[in-house]
Amino acid sequence: MRRDVFQAIADPTRREIIRVIAAGALTLNTVAETFDMSRQAVSKHVKILTECGLITIRKQGREHYCQADLRKLGEVSAWIEQYRQYWEDRLDNLERYLSTIQSKNKHHGKSSK
Repeated sequence: MRRDVFQAIADPTRREIIRVIAAGALTLNTVAETFDMSRQAVSKHVKILTECGLITIRKQGREHYCQADLRKLGEVSAWIEQYRQYWEDRLDNLERYLSTIQSKNKHHGKSSK
């Protein structure tokens, strides 16, 4: 089953795994030691991250090194960007509306004195 990057970042443990290895490649054992869960549970999360393309596994001797490949997070960024623009437009409209109301209140306040 091919997973997507949104499934990967939906889980807080997987987000933390990405954060841990983003600074540099770590062995699977080192990654597992970072968490209060079994190595097998961490391996399942790493497998999902690998299937999503956010982690690559490199075997060196007997060790398996996990390395972050954060390029796929660009998909998340692009998806969020459309909503960021939506909310910026909405907030700009609200700011204009509030400025109009404040301007009217100042104008009415001066004329009633």
